[in-house]
Amino acid sequence: MFKNIIIACFFGMLAIILGAFGAHALKETLTTTQLLSFETAVRYQMYHVIVLLFVNTYSGFSSAKKNTISWLFIFGILFFSGSIYVIQLTEVSAKSIWFITPLGGLLFVLGWLFMIVYFIKKALSK
Repeated sequence: MFKNIIIACFFGMLAIILGAFGAHALKETLTTTQLLSFETAVRYQMYHVIVLLFVNTYSGFSSAKKNTISWLFIFGILFFSGSIYVIQLTEVSAKSIWFITPLGGLLFVLGWLFMIVYFIKKALSK
């Protein structure tokens, strides 16, 4: 559990750093469309950092459930946000890694779905 919280805190710190970098250093370098894409990556990263903190401090989840959901969100951040960062900050084209961003999105969806199923089961068992 603490490993997941440490990873979440690292990703949260990184989101703040990248957000500031994007707002200040990249506004002269990237087009408006590219900057919006970069900001989307930062925003989704931060959303899922907050959820990671919730997941790993919620006492209703078992350690196994915390780990499953956490790894879905961690890899979602790496694939979704990470691929957008790579596309916007390097010479790697979106066409060459087009499948990575939606794969990250799918991992986010699966993480949320696992939580939905858990909470529905919990509500029905009462």
